[in-house]
Amino acid sequence: MATVTKPSTKTQQIIARVLDIGKQIAQLGNEDVWLSYDREADVLYVNFGSRQRATDTIALDEIGVLLRYRGRKLVGITVLEASKR
Repeated sequence: MATVTKPSTKTQQIIARVLDIGKQIAQLGNEDVWLSYDREADVLYVNFGSRQRATDTIALDEIGVLLRYRGRKLVGITVLEASKR
């Protein structure tokens, strides 16, 4: 593993944002959280626990969010136009 004495300013900003995301995810209290961002579609996918297929979706159109359920359990959230939220 290479040792870097001081990361660039941009790298430091990315690290700070990732650490902040980590804190927020830890507060969710879920076993596992999987994130995926599709830049072309500008959609953020958040899956909780093992990747499960949803059986129901509730659209919160006013905020561009889809809540994904398997039975009564929230298994994922899809954020549309994620960069604008």
